[in-house]
Amino acid sequence: MRLSLRMRVAFSYSGLLILVIGGLSAYMWIYVRNAYLDSMRNSLLTEARMVATDISRIGYSSASELQPIADRYAQDLDTQVTIVFSSGTITRNSGQNLGFLDSPMALNEVQQALNGTETTFSRFSQTLSQDFFSYAFPIRSSGNVIGAVVLSSPLTNTENALADLGARMLFAVILTASIAIALAYFLTKYVTQPLHRLADRVSGISPGKPEEMIEFDRADELSRLENAFDQLEDRLKAQIDALTVEQSTLNSVLISLTDGVIIIDGDGYVQLINPAIERMFGVGSAQVINQSLIEGLRHHQLVEVWKKCMETGEQQVAAFETSPNRLYIQAIAVPLTQSQLGNALLVLQDLTRMRRLEVIRRDFVSNVSHELRTPLASLKALTETLEEGALEDPPAARRFLGRMENEIDNLTQLVTELLELSRIESGKVPLKQHPIRPEDLVVKAFERMELQAERTGLHIRFECAPGLSLINVDSGRMEQVLVNLIHNAIKFTPSGGTIDIRVNQSENNVVFTVKDTGIGISPDALPRIFERFYKEDRSRSSGGTGLGLSIARHLVEAHGGRIWAVSEPGKGSSFSFSLPALNPNPATGE
Repeated sequence: MRLSLRMRVAFSYSGLLILVIGGLSAYMWIYVRNAYLDSMRNSLLTEARMVATDISRIGYSSASELQPIADRYAQDLDTQVTIVFSSGTITRNSGQNLGFLDSPMALNEVQQALNGTETTFSRFSQTLSQDFFSYAFPIRSSGNVIGAVVLSSPLTNTENALADLGARMLFAVILTASIAIALAYFLTKYVTQPLHRLADRVSGISPGKPEEMIEFDRADELSRLENAFDQLEDRLKAQIDALTVEQSTLNSVLISLTDGVIIIDGDGYVQLINPAIERMFGVGSAQVINQSLIEGLRHHQLVEVWKKCMETGEQQVAAFETSPNRLYIQAIAVPLTQSQLGNALLVLQDLTRMRRLEVIRRDFVSNVSHELRTPLASLKALTETLEEGALEDPPAARRFLGRMENEIDNLTQLVTELLELSRIESGKVPLKQHPIRPEDLVVKAFERMELQAERTGLHIRFECAPGLSLINVDSGRMEQVLVNLIHNAIKFTPSGGTIDIRVNQSENNVVFTVKDTGIGISPDALPRIFERFYKEDRSRSSGGTGLGLSIARHLVEAHGGRIWAVSEPGKGSSFSFSLPALNPNPATGE
């Protein structure tokens, strides 16, 4: 776990103070101890010199004569006095035996003193269980060293004094360290608290969030930092708000665009797509973002137009068809510049509807031209025949005029149905809807077409399920739909065939069906039979404009219904359409 700046500064500052104070205290303790020992050494030196001088001046004839001198000096100086002569004679005061001076001649320090060199040494007294500090000083007579004086003083008092001093110094160190730590904590808190507050403000900067002002009550570098930060924060907030608005606008535009948008980096990886791309290719953004273009959308023509754009550095346009939804797409690849240098923008426009409209327009022109060309060619031929002399033959002239009248009727029917279809598709045909029983609608259409069916040798019949609901329709228009379906059944059913008209109710819909035993419709043609001008086999079509089923489909859909067909070549056809029922209960009224 990482410590905060405040704790790291406090610990570092405190550690430095403790190290300095501890080192200073250790130095002072050693210095004082050495001073104590130097003082003791100097004192013993002075006393040893004084004793040696007195003994040298007094002289002696036996060791016993020195006993009073040793006792007196020991009492006056509060030390242990031992006198050692070169001859091995030893005299000590009548005090406690130190133990380590029982054989002073064996001590190197005493030998050094006997050789004329004064020296100091420390020894532990086994008999008294304490340390003694001793000073050995040579005794000279007539310039010759005749012996040595050894003064020994216990170190107990010195050690006690040093221990007391050490305890006091330790207490002072602890007290000073505690004060230093407290001061370090409060000092670092005082210094870093504004930094913490500034850090909180930095982490809290976000668009739309109200700004929390900080007021500093001191005039120092932190105050200048705060003022500079205020200015920086204002600029950052303005930039963030502007970027947020810009991003929101861009996202709204991308989401609302019906055209697909793809941004690709220089390595061919997709960086951005909009929902239109997801709809066109049936993929999710997670499947495409950060994937290569070929892996994400799996369309080689997109990759080709992107590569060509990157190679040439110019805008490229390509058109292709997707699968399986068979959309006709126009792709425009544009190289990006400035901040997006090396990236490319692909705009995909769905031109499926426009292409279908173009196909419909071409088919319409082609079909109208075809439908008009036949009657016009017949009229032209009949006119030329009449001009060439048929007018002089009245029976032939009347026959030609009758044929011309039929062709003109066909042209009139074509123009009328075209106008009718145009009005229905534009929604300009007013529907006079009112409740009606489905069986009444079927009866009227049946009665109109019954005689025509019988003339062609067909058996026609109808059947209505009991308890059908009422339907709200324009009876004239719906009768037109039924008549059209029955007329087609009569036209494409050979003599001796059967036409059945049935009405049933399926949930909330009333279903009308016209079934015949005619020649049927091929599977390829079945999906197109409701298109305008469509005829399965023009060479075998017996008249008609090819607009009847298209008009029927638009009329049924205008009533909120649906029309469809089921057929098999050689086994007849079944045309059905459904209309919404007024209520779920059986109708018993009019």
